[in-house]
Amino acid sequence: MISMIPGAEATSSALNAERIRMEVVSENIANANTTRGLDGKPYKRQQVVFETMLKQQQAGLGGNASHAQGVQITRIEKDDRPASMVFNPGHPDADVNGMVKMPNINVHEEMSDMISSSRAFEANLAVMKNAKAMTMQTLSIGKR
Repeated sequence: MISMIPGAEATSSALNAERIRMEVVSENIANANTTRGLDGKPYKRQQVVFETMLKQQQAGLGGNASHAQGVQITRIEKDDRPASMVFNPGHPDADVNGMVKMPNINVHEEMSDMISSSRAFEANLAVMKNAKAMTMQTLSIGKR
């Protein structure tokens, strides 16, 4: 089968992957001060691990193979960096020395990841819009 918009599948998978990455980064930022989760421990930063996928597709004519690439999320893993200790004796989660375990989240790093993911999303969206415009122009050639 002929694809009217070449690369649409790959761009679509990249858009989906970046959307999920932005959701995970947003969750990290929202929990930057969560000292006690459901497990009773401070929130642990999560990060998305991407993987490039290469699919083999058979073309209808002559048995030629075309390659379609895309991006998929392999897993969302917890960051193993240790929690930071902050002196705050009035905090309900403070230990006997007044130290509170805070999540291993650096908000500046998360904002940097958010900007990077947002720009990648915008770039992939522009690719999709340009491919659609080129396809529409190609189809309009036959009308003239």
